[in-house]
Amino acid sequence: MWELSISVSGKNLDIAKFVYQTLKTHAEEFDAVVTCYEECDNFYVVFGCPQAQQNRASMMLERCVIKVICNFYKEKFLTENLHLPLHETISLTAFKKALINFDKETDFYMISKNLDLDKNLHLDSFYYFKLKALRDKWSELVSLANENSDYLVSSDAFFDLLKFLIDNLEVCEDEINVFEEDNGYHISPNNQDIPNETLSQEGLISSLIELSPKKINLFCRNDNDNTAGFLSKIFEERINISYNKTIEKLHL
Repeated sequence: MWELSISVSGKNLDIAKFVYQTLKTHAEEFDAVVTCYEECDNFYVVFGCPQAQQNRASMMLERCVIKVICNFYKEKFLTENLHLPLHETISLTAFKKALINFDKETDFYMISKNLDLDKNLHLDSFYYFKLKALRDKWSELVSLANENSDYLVSSDAFFDLLKFLIDNLEVCEDEINVFEEDNGYHISPNNQDIPNETLSQEGLISSLIELSPKKINLFCRNDNDNTAGFLSKIFEERINISYNKTIEKLHL
């Protein structure tokens, strides 16, 4: 049996939950057992699988750790260090999400080359002691944005930069359908990285920026949907919008 323990400080419960749920989702394909417990103000997630599955499982575990660093830790870094003019919340959320996904191939490489999956991995220690070069890279991006904050007071300038960032993200999906529902939005077909659930406006925009599809088909119930207007501004020709009050038939 090969085992790996991934731990995180108690203040990062959301990270522990994400790691546990991710590993549980993949447990069956590796004949693995996943457990979690709390001890000395730390959360531990333990993954164990047959020795023969170690190499395959290590690749999945590496992807999980990389996603944690690039999503949770990078978002916290941006929140603490990014100082931009006040815009509406959804615009700032989209801008931050675009920065999180900007040049992520390099982020992945820098994390991977420093990652050693050897019995015990404390995520906070790994992030603070092994990834200084990565944080320096993020600092350069944040400094560039902060230094131009006066320019970004203009709504047009802000959206020009946001669109530039989104246009330069790696395309992860060819085509995605989005359906407006009674209490939110649903992405279909379901991507393994997107929970099969109804998304809020903020959740939808964040998901679409992360997936960065070549084409988005958005089916709205009426032409007063402000989400459609916002998405049109940031994705432009990549989005097709249909207004149809009988969307249920399309969804089926």
